[in-house]
Amino acid sequence: MEWLWSPFEVAFVQRALWAGVLVSCVCAFAGTWVVLRGMAFLGDAMSHGMLPGVATASLLGANLLLGAAISAAVMALGVTALSRSPRLSQDTSIGLLFVGMLSLGVIIVSRSQSFAVDLTGYLFGDVLAVRQQDLVQLTLALAVAALLALLGHRAFVALAFDPRKARTLGLRPALAHAALIALVTLAIVASFRVVGALLVFGLLIAPPAAVLPWARRITTIMLGAALVGSLSTFLGLLLSWHLGIAAGATVAAVAVLLFLLSTALAAVRERRTTPASARTPRSSPGSADSPQTVSRTEVETV
Repeated sequence: MEWLWSPFEVAFVQRALWAGVLVSCVCAFAGTWVVLRGMAFLGDAMSHGMLPGVATASLLGANLLLGAAISAAVMALGVTALSRSPRLSQDTSIGLLFVGMLSLGVIIVSRSQSFAVDLTGYLFGDVLAVRQQDLVQLTLALAVAALLALLGHRAFVALAFDPRKARTLGLRPALAHAALIALVTLAIVASFRVVGALLVFGLLIAPPAAVLPWARRITTIMLGAALVGSLSTFLGLLLSWHLGIAAGATVAAVAVLLFLLSTALAAVRERRTTPASARTPRSSPGSADSPQTVSRTEVETV
């Protein structure tokens, strides 16, 4: 069994494992709501919307995490402002900002002659280069994400299942939506250094989507997503070490494979327990109808 533990005797692999566990926990808080509310496009757009800030910070020699945070905040504010327009759907607003921010980032990158390496790190991350300072930042991000999820839980539940009820209860759904976008932004900014902007989407979506068919409560989905994400990190780093392949991409790929395995097992279970005459098409985990798979007691307790 030495092959199972020997990679984690190395200090930088240990830091990578801890970073992946912390990122998995942060993404579990945000990703659960992304999956339940069908906000996958927003998560994808937010991860790419950080490029202008990262590119500018790189050219100026500033902190890349700060640049990513500023750019993501601009993206979040833009989505929140444009989504209030009655003439534009939320998908249209997100799509326009997505293209605009990505184009601006590419323009800034084109002004640099030495940004290729930094761009690769931005897109795909470098989990094996995580420092002790990064672990401290991820721990702080986890604390903030947990606080946001705890304070906003009641409003988030009502907003996910019945926005009209949220308004009736005085929970201010517009403010709750803005807080939810802030939570997603925090998760993406905190995670991009570990797995990169392209791959953070995997840890944000795949773990909660894998747990969704097996859980009946939102808190259970969050806990399960954190465990699935942590397992993906462990297995991804293990495979990366022994096969000599990219660590961040392997972690994200394992997360997606676990989702596919969970979906297949859930389908087998459903076929065995449900009579053929009673079977009805189920919505996918990322669709707008997916909250129906969670117990309605979540809404009744709001």
